[in-house]
Amino acid sequence: MATQIVYPLLTAEEFLEIDFGDRKAELDNGVIRMMAGGTARHARVQGNIYVALANRLRGSGCTPYNSDMAARTRDRSVRYPDVSVYCGRDEAKDDEKKAFDDPRAVFEVLSAGTARTDLGVKLDEYKALQTVDTIVFVDIATEGLRIVQRTGPKGWTDTTYDMPIDVILPSLNLSIPHTEIFARD
Repeated sequence: MATQIVYPLLTAEEFLEIDFGDRKAELDNGVIRMMAGGTARHARVQGNIYVALANRLRGSGCTPYNSDMAARTRDRSVRYPDVSVYCGRDEAKDDEKKAFDDPRAVFEVLSAGTARTDLGVKLDEYKALQTVDTIVFVDIATEGLRIVQRTGPKGWTDTTYDMPIDVILPSLNLSIPHTEIFARD
């Protein structure tokens, strides 16, 4: 009879102290989940979103981060959104932090391997964060967008667009044209 090893669940703080080297992982309710790398198309779209936000947010007190910055979504969950925006995190005391827990906007670029988790568990975790105003899911296969926006303390709109549409981020007072998100140059 085989013995099943039971590992203790990790806290976000314990997880953030682990050095994974070149590998990437997320913490999912106390369990480490390894992450695979993305495709060139995924990286290009992620970069497009980051650049568009960086250019528009400069000097605003809000900063976009790529997937190197973690979002602590629960006591035992740490996520790495493809792009996230944090405001008021531009002081020297924040420079060494590995995760913040107060994103204003979150972008997830969907792939076949991540879509189920992104659209399920991660969506619920992001919506539970009081600071999140907008969550954008970017489908690189169809160039479609799903935009989830807070309408009140417990209210949300959730709209999927199969046609080109610009992403409007009301809390940041900006928009990103669809053509910039999916630009190939």
